[in-house]
Amino acid sequence: MANKRTVDLITEAFSDVMTARRKYELKKPNGELLKPIYFPPLTRFDRKKAQAAAGTDDALTISTRLLCQIAENEDGSKAFASADAENLQRFLPESVLNELELFMMDIQVDIDTAKNG
Repeated sequence: MANKRTVDLITEAFSDVMTARRKYELKKPNGELLKPIYFPPLTRFDRKKAQAAAGTDDALTISTRLLCQIAENEDGSKAFASADAENLQRFLPESVLNELELFMMDIQVDIDTAKNG
């Protein structure tokens, strides 16, 4: 039996991780559930594709493009169209969009710790 290539070993080892989605519960200002949004694992390919689509190196523009690119509804359909990026940036409070994008990137931030650190 031939030895497997390293890339094949790595991608096979993470195949289950790559099919798992994380659920984000988008809530109204009063705390009531508005809609669940699902996120597949983020890849370098996704980031590069969003950067190319954004046509800039601006991190905020790229992260919102990325959100529109990978966020899904429960049935797996896209939650946003690419053209929604500008409306999300223009009509949502920064804190809401920031929280969504941090969740998408699987970044946990404790705001109180960050303020006092």
